[in-house]
Amino acid sequence: MTAEQTGRAVPPAPATGAWREGDPVAARRFADLGTLPLQLGGELPGVRLAHETWGELDADGANAVLVLHALTGDAHVHGPAGPGQPTAGWWDGLVGPGLALDTDRWFVVAANVLGGCQGSTGPSSTRPGTDAPWGSAFPRITVADQVEAEARLADALGVRRWVTVIGGSMGGMRALEWAVGHPGRVGAALVLATSAAATADQIGTQTAQMAVVRADAGWHGGDYHDLPAGCGPHVGLGIARRIAQLSYRTAEELQLRFGRDPQEGEVPEAGGRYAVQSYLDHHADKLVRRFDAASYVALTDAMNTWDVGRGRGGTDEALRACPTPMVVAGVDTDRLYPIAEQQRIADEAAGAVGGLRVIRSPFGHDGFLLETDQLEPLVTEALALGRQALAQRV
Repeated sequence: MTAEQTGRAVPPAPATGAWREGDPVAARRFADLGTLPLQLGGELPGVRLAHETWGELDADGANAVLVLHALTGDAHVHGPAGPGQPTAGWWDGLVGPGLALDTDRWFVVAANVLGGCQGSTGPSSTRPGTDAPWGSAFPRITVADQVEAEARLADALGVRRWVTVIGGSMGGMRALEWAVGHPGRVGAALVLATSAAATADQIGTQTAQMAVVRADAGWHGGDYHDLPAGCGPHVGLGIARRIAQLSYRTAEELQLRFGRDPQEGEVPEAGGRYAVQSYLDHHADKLVRRFDAASYVALTDAMNTWDVGRGRGGTDEALRACPTPMVVAGVDTDRLYPIAEQQRIADEAAGAVGGLRVIRSPFGHDGFLLETDQLEPLVTEALALGRQALAQRV
């Protein structure tokens, strides 16, 4: 967005929107987890996960719940924005005293994902043994690697078993990986708006986003983190966000909200913007100021390689062998993760209960974040399943 379009000066975005050492810590805590072997080869030393917790862990450790964020989310599930924390809690309607995830009852944990940019080890964090960011040297990671890091975090927190793991989109991949890969450590899972393996359409859409980031002159091969403000790959990351935003919502919603209306005070025929263009510009500008382009690429690549059946005899075989009780839900208007993908999980996973749950929403994929009234009973059911499962194992 230009100064001419806004009518005021807009400060240049920093080279990266990542949290960096020396920034305000806010509510983050940090767990140092050692060296992590990686699924695609090699290892990642000095792994650290930033995380937040709410509530207190019971003496027997039987009330812990793990909440897993999506691509550009972070550990800040609940609470206000503030210094060092650019966004308010992304599930504030579900987490807190008296809510579905009642923090007076449950010990709720959320971690910034491995490869992320809000305090966990990722491309913007310092490479061990150097004073420089990982940048282009950051290795490829997978969803399974991310879950292995989260399992080490559970150990560090004294959590032997989660009552429930909950996640949507990329977080749903991790919830499913927990259920399949660590069934002894999970009472139940709530798997939302995701797939058991990346589809060609998802890989194609996501690869286009990675390509525009890498094509930006400010990318510098992934080594841009210490450049001055205004010199990062902002254009590419902004375009990637625009593409993604269109996949998160629906054509019907965009038409209803914006149609062909011009942005207020602008004339498209004279070089101004349509309202929908302004909407996409807004989301692009917000992201480049709070996120890191290389994390966006690394996490998108992890989603592209996602397959819960890797090393387990194939996708359906892995689901059929998974005993973890599981509530599976999708959004009826989701065009990024169509509901057929969740139907496959509900049909094939041995532990899936009650069939596929359908969230009715005009908002497409983002319905898993927005439709709180429909999510509350799903969370409550998953917690009950998890309590029951853990009680049977004692």
